[in-house]
Amino acid sequence: MAIEQELKKSSIHKEFQNLLDQDFKDRKLKENEIIKATVTEITKNYIVVDCKAKMEGMIPIEEFKNDEEFSKLKVGSQIEVYLERIESFKGEIIISREKARKMKAWKKMEKVFETQEEMTGYITGKVKGGFIATVEGLPCFMPSSQIDVRPLKKIDHLMNTPVKVIATRIDKNRGNVCVSRRAVLEKSKNAEIVEALKNIKEGDVVDNAIVKATTDWGIFLDINGIDALLHVSDLSHGRVKKPADLVTIGQKLKVKITKIDEKTNRVSASIKALTEDPYENIEKKYKVGEFYQGEVTKIMDYGCFVKIEDGIEGLIHNSELDWTNRNVKPSKVLSVSQKIKFKIVNIDKDTKRISLSYKATLENPWDKIKNKIGEAVEIKINNITDKAIFGELIESKLSGMLHYKEISYEENIDNLKKFKKNEVLKVKIIEIKDDKIRFSKRALEKDPLDWFNENKKKVGSVITTRIHEVLKTGVKVSIDKEKKLIVTIKKADLAKDAADARPEVFSPGNALDAKIIELDLKARRIKLSVKAAQIDEEKSLIAKFGEGATKSGATLKGIFEKAIGKKQKKEK
Repeated sequence: MAIEQELKKSSIHKEFQNLLDQDFKDRKLKENEIIKATVTEITKNYIVVDCKAKMEGMIPIEEFKNDEEFSKLKVGSQIEVYLERIESFKGEIIISREKARKMKAWKKMEKVFETQEEMTGYITGKVKGGFIATVEGLPCFMPSSQIDVRPLKKIDHLMNTPVKVIATRIDKNRGNVCVSRRAVLEKSKNAEIVEALKNIKEGDVVDNAIVKATTDWGIFLDINGIDALLHVSDLSHGRVKKPADLVTIGQKLKVKITKIDEKTNRVSASIKALTEDPYENIEKKYKVGEFYQGEVTKIMDYGCFVKIEDGIEGLIHNSELDWTNRNVKPSKVLSVSQKIKFKIVNIDKDTKRISLSYKATLENPWDKIKNKIGEAVEIKINNITDKAIFGELIESKLSGMLHYKEISYEENIDNLKKFKKNEVLKVKIIEIKDDKIRFSKRALEKDPLDWFNENKKKVGSVITTRIHEVLKTGVKVSIDKEKKLIVTIKKADLAKDAADARPEVFSPGNALDAKIIELDLKARRIKLSVKAAQIDEEKSLIAKFGEGATKSGATLKGIFEKAIGKKQKKEK
């Protein structure tokens, strides 16, 4: 009897096992997938669900507390869970509601990233460079620049509140998602702008453009809900220093729509387009070469701007401010708001540029100085360079140059070392050309070269000189008694015979007859030759005593002695 009962139990057990195995076989549960489960019990710490597995699964209640789903949850409710393991080493089923939400959210995120569909998210925290936005249960990164169309100082009003976002980047490998609230706002704003732009067109005049903000380069306007830019160059036909000085926030302006960019939906407006361009007929109002009155409006390093009339300005370049200094600092001559007289130098209608001259209204010192060429004047040394002295006339402040060759007739560059800055010199003006003055200090003294005219000496004349200095290549001789005329006679010109042309045979102080073979007083070039003088003297003696004197064997020395002897007899 016991055996029969045992066999019966075994048969029932096998039948139940077969039915159970068949049931599990039909369920087809797979790990790492989302499955549907039915809530069978709600405890204090867990939600118990039936997953049609060998046993019920348990999900920590923390996975539901931050979700509205928990308040609606009851026994019999169906939920989606993520199946991690069908059976753990303990024989339990491992499931997760949170992972199911994240996986579902990720799949949805991939789909909406392609379609750029808007989603609802919650900004739940702040991190470096941005914020954490939870979208469909998936934590996403929102950069600070993407939270609004304008920088926000505070975002407290956006924390843990539903906001519309768009996925801007997805990294599948890292599982990272970037979202943007700004893209949604701009998309909505662009739609509004496109609709609003249908009501305006280029050329329209708007009376109620409201000033929203100002910058150094323009003004931002609100034209019936559309943002527009009024560039600083479109405020006036004249120069505008700072737009903020002309308008206030909230002020209404009358403007003309000058451009609408259909691609970017940007609108440009203009105030100056409402008035006639003052440059249109400028040649009828103002003439080049005439004098007019104006007001200095701006001073720059390169010159001053002068208001001629409303919308018309001209530039006085710093070279047109002062006669004596072409690079004068403008602020040292004129000041802002100063009313001045000026001369119009040039008008370029195409580029809207007018060149003015202030110095043309002042007395020109160059007109006076032109009559003083050859006169002695005093200068103050401003600068000493390697080859010249630069100084300004004490009387007129005009600057000029004193070259080292004009310091003395010696033309010695070392003479520059004798002078110092701010020293006053007496010089003579020798040339004025292209507003440049040349001075000469030696011109105040007698020119040693005048000796040739005074003594009626010219090329071909033989003069007696004194050896001043003996050189290896020749000798230096002084022509005049004052020793201001020093000329070098080269070795080749010292004697007819090479043996007598050695410089070492000469001594300082010895007299030396030389012939002038070159004399250019203008170029201050003098060339003497002892050799030429000897050749001329030889020709003279031969001519006097006959051509046959040298042919008969007589020497030049004998001819000289014979001539000297005859001369002595005559004297007796």
